[in-house]
Amino acid sequence: MRKGARLGVDVGTVRVGIARSDAEGLLAVPVRTLARESALASIAALVDDLEPLEVIIGLPLGLSGSATASTEDAEAFARQLAIQVSVPVRMVDERLSTVQAQAGFREAGRSRKSQRGVIDQAAAVILLQHALDSERAQGVAPGHRVDVNGSSND
Repeated sequence: MRKGARLGVDVGTVRVGIARSDAEGLLAVPVRTLARESALASIAALVDDLEPLEVIIGLPLGLSGSATASTEDAEAFARQLAIQVSVPVRMVDERLSTVQAQAGFREAGRSRKSQRGVIDQAAAVILLQHALDSERAQGVAPGHRVDVNGSSND
């Protein structure tokens, strides 16, 4: 397992949830929810402040594994971020992370309206924790690295 904090990003059309891990890469915790229009600049500033090992962005695929409009949107966001930050940006399959977050809030008795400001953070925590657990289990970095030219590697 590589040492170093990571940032997790759940990209939505209106809001972007941010999570981070501890320096050992063991536990993901919520950071904040950002407005989509200012998210790129805010994440770049967080990268400068926190100096993470990498940024993990959720790749929203359809249940069958096929690309959707949300997939293309998240990939474009990831490429834009990769241009702006000095650390690697990786994309990790995030199927059902928002659904899991909503189910957790529902079980805790929170209404949909009260979830609005934090659901994206919770989805980012689920995404990042999954990536951390995957790396720990498999011994390789999760997902694929975003190339600023639009292709991916490893």
